[in-house]
Amino acid sequence: MEQTETLLALFSSEKAALNQAQLSVELSISEPTVKQRMGEIYRKFSSSFPELSDQQGAGKLKILQTKLIQKYYQPSQPVVPTQASNSSPYPEEFISLIEEKIRRFCGRQFVFETFQQFMNANPHGYFTIVGDAGMGKSSIVAKYVSEHKSPCYFNILVERRNRPELFLKSIRRQLIDRYQLQNSEDADLPTLLARAAAKLTGTERLVIAVDALDEVEQEPGGNLLHLPKNLPTNVYFLLTRRPYSLDKKRLLVDAPEEELDLRDSQYVNFNQDDIKEYIRFVINTDSDHKKGLRNWIQTRNIPDTTFVEQVANKSENNFMYLRYVLPAIAKGVYNDLSLKQLPDGLLEYYQSHWVKMGMEAQPGQLMENVLYILLEIGTPIPCKMIAGIAKVDECDVGKVVEDKWVEYLKKQNVEGEICYTIYHASFLDFLKGKREMDSKRKIFKEVNQRIAEYLEEGLG
Repeated sequence: MEQTETLLALFSSEKAALNQAQLSVELSISEPTVKQRMGEIYRKFSSSFPELSDQQGAGKLKILQTKLIQKYYQPSQPVVPTQASNSSPYPEEFISLIEEKIRRFCGRQFVFETFQQFMNANPHGYFTIVGDAGMGKSSIVAKYVSEHKSPCYFNILVERRNRPELFLKSIRRQLIDRYQLQNSEDADLPTLLARAAAKLTGTERLVIAVDALDEVEQEPGGNLLHLPKNLPTNVYFLLTRRPYSLDKKRLLVDAPEEELDLRDSQYVNFNQDDIKEYIRFVINTDSDHKKGLRNWIQTRNIPDTTFVEQVANKSENNFMYLRYVLPAIAKGVYNDLSLKQLPDGLLEYYQSHWVKMGMEAQPGQLMENVLYILLEIGTPIPCKMIAGIAKVDECDVGKVVEDKWVEYLKKQNVEGEICYTIYHASFLDFLKGKREMDSKRKIFKEVNQRIAEYLEEGLG
């Protein structure tokens, strides 16, 4: 009861926890008694929040407050309109993407809280999450959409799903279905938003989530995705993009706007905490990789805390690094390496895998050609087309896309045919870097020549 009394007094305000001196006055007890009670509180919560055991000295109170807020505190959220019983909570085209992104989602509570504060402080506006490739921007959007069933659009460069007309078509259909908008099949975005806003009641808000503005392909002139400069009351956009210089800014608005840059120094500790939480989840809970990871860790007599700390440091706060490296460890790819020998950062990981697959030793091999063909084509294509361009057997291409490079490629059904594209923009960037450096072997010139020949034969 004493510890419960202390805990309730400690967090009596949502804004800030009391310190030991303030608790002493509040509870009319001595500071040593407060210290003793807090020690018991930390000990009891350490089983739920292992970070408390890892933290030595100051900082435990902040960890406890952050974790309790993440686990139990639910701020007021936008009201979700009732969906028709036969409709999907989000667009069918993005269901698999959203489900994949949220399957191992961890943390990022500070992002959601900052966005909530922005909405509370402004009657409408644009809120943009900025971060490097692999920092989890798409997952943040997917998590928000999955919880609030918000209208959404994911710009995907490698699938050519990244043009203004496709965005408007999707958002128009979502808003018409959600708010039962009449005679809106040809309405532009400002009209749609105005009509949807007129349907909002009480404390309702309309939040539209749009991922990867940096991947949008659009002719010069006008706002990015033709987003309106101003917004109706209670209408908000949750956006994400990679960093760019101010002279390349393509979204100009008159409405309130705010950016949260995940790379900012004020978020370093939050990012590290979320990365560590993700690693702990995978090694302790994830059914796909837990066994292999625990075996790798135990074989090397590495304490869990050491593994979590060092892999987090090597990740450079990049979730995409963990998405590749942790499964690779579990599968035995790094059985010949120690913890310190694991790749540092996402680009080094890509390069080390490139070398492991013999790409440097045997330039121009089928695996390399397949990846370059996918890079140059830029849209989902079937094995048959890849084989036709590379002038090899279709079965050989199948071994590459289904075995050798399966983690890096996205498989999807396009009009009844299984097609492949590059999975993530960061790997796309890595391959483009290879293209820029490939001035001697001229592989890309050869690949483009073969693509041209294949297309000419098809037309003929």
